[in-house]
Amino acid sequence: MKKRYLFTLISILLISLLATACSGSNSGEADGKKVLRVGATGQSFPNSYKEGDKLVGFDVEVIEKVAADLGYTVEWTNSDFSGLLGQLETDKIDTIANAVAVTDERKAKYDFTAPYSYAGVTIVTHKDNTEINTLDDLKGKTVAGVLGSQNVKNLEKFDTKGEIKVRTYENRDGAQNDVLNKRVDGYVNSKSSLLAEIKKQNLPLKFVGEPFHYEDVAFPFVRNEKNAPLIEQMNTEIQKLRDNGTLKQISDKYFGEDITVRSE
Repeated sequence: MKKRYLFTLISILLISLLATACSGSNSGEADGKKVLRVGATGQSFPNSYKEGDKLVGFDVEVIEKVAADLGYTVEWTNSDFSGLLGQLETDKIDTIANAVAVTDERKAKYDFTAPYSYAGVTIVTHKDNTEINTLDDLKGKTVAGVLGSQNVKNLEKFDTKGEIKVRTYENRDGAQNDVLNKRVDGYVNSKSSLLAEIKKQNLPLKFVGEPFHYEDVAFPFVRNEKNAPLIEQMNTEIQKLRDNGTLKQISDKYFGEDITVRSE
């Protein structure tokens, strides 16, 4: 009798431990709550950044609204951008809310939600720089950008002859500070983010011509059967937020303009 009781007790314990381990490993039920594991740099104003200990920003607010409407609680992870992509691929997070551009290369690896915003890639230089006024003036010059970002990749594709020197940094602050301190000639980023940053800090930066590339921005997921229904649900909620004006409202709050519609 004692042996049978001990065997039953051990079996129950093992089943309980297994269930606990499984519940915290993926998006879904955890402690009775639906959890969506989302990554963001926390250093990408105004998309995802910190106000004290609180993570805020345009992309943060959009996905938290979508998640809440679907009954999910968001569990945040902060890392540099290249680290976030690695965590997505190894199933440590479910998606990324950090102005992720939809590209052919990424579409081959991930499934994306419908776009919730659009980004024009552009370059700024210091206002004191009178030599750089057009994209052609960047030949032989050094432009800063974030390591692993699509902005840098788009610049390299645009510069087909390799006439622009690209210097990469772990985050936006490093790249932006170097153009402000005139250690580089330019800084590549999305126009919307640059407008918000310039306005917030009254930065002495000027745009170099018009954006040289436009792209959709959406939430990426690893391609599998588990994520497919969630992506469909998120698409429905994104469309609702677009139709009722919530997306525009959040965009105006952080950028001072509507980046949720495609520029012609």
